[in-house]
Amino acid sequence: MTEPQVYIRGQTVPASQAHVAIFDAAVVLGATVTDLARTFAGEPFRLGDHVDRFYRSCRYARIEPPIDRDETEGVCRQLLAHNGALLEAGAEQAVVLFISPGELSVYAGSAGGSDMTPTFCIHTFPLPFHLWRHFFDEGAHVVTPSVRQVPAACVDPKIKCRSRMHWWLADGETHQVDPRAVSLCLDLQGNVTETAGSNFLIMRDGVIISPSPDQILRGISLLTVIELCDELGIGFEERNFQVYDVVNADEAYLATTPYCLAPVTKINGIDVGTGQPGPVFGRLMAGWSKRVGLDIVNQIRAD
Repeated sequence: MTEPQVYIRGQTVPASQAHVAIFDAAVVLGATVTDLARTFAGEPFRLGDHVDRFYRSCRYARIEPPIDRDETEGVCRQLLAHNGALLEAGAEQAVVLFISPGELSVYAGSAGGSDMTPTFCIHTFPLPFHLWRHFFDEGAHVVTPSVRQVPAACVDPKIKCRSRMHWWLADGETHQVDPRAVSLCLDLQGNVTETAGSNFLIMRDGVIISPSPDQILRGISLLTVIELCDELGIGFEERNFQVYDVVNADEAYLATTPYCLAPVTKINGIDVGTGQPGPVFGRLMAGWSKRVGLDIVNQIRAD
């Protein structure tokens, strides 16, 4: 088969035959749990951690996957192997898991749901490194829009889901300032939280600081940063901080699965530190590259 495969509703089918119904709860309610892992040199990185988090999110959302955790990981590996063989040499993939409560019996929002069978899908796509290349040449620019992060009292941020209207609205504002900027939402008290797809970190006086863990999705890439800090003798703290602290930081970063760690060199148009990627960023990426057996920054720049 020369077409990528997709696992959906218990079957592996060509991607062109994988569809979600217009009356699925994913569409009608935006009720979808998800996760994403990536490969390095074709091998999945921390796939087990991503699958474990997916199952924790499902439990919180009261959506029961139709297959168990080990079978899910096996399907991920099978799809990566098959679909990776269709790509050019050196290409890397992301594998995506998502699940919704299933198809509603009538198109009537939550009133239409009973005896539903979850819609469970796993698919892959080639990582488009060119989209993030400028992060590693000039650094990322983050902007804090007026849209605030959904309070943890409403939806616990530890669940990874696709109910993201607030991020769509945030990006609409942010891109009026800079079309390539990344939205960084604050909470209702003005504390820094996260972006739509990455954890946000600052470094000051040799210590990396992450927002309080009860206000963010504690990403798998963030866990890797914590481990690297321990290995490299870099201090690490988790606590609230504000835009003032970012402006006065020595360095700042985005931590995320697709490109691992990117330097942030501006916030709201103001330089962070020197306005260039800093030395601690270089140490962290060197350590991460050593772990996965390739130069991550060069891989992204070469795409």
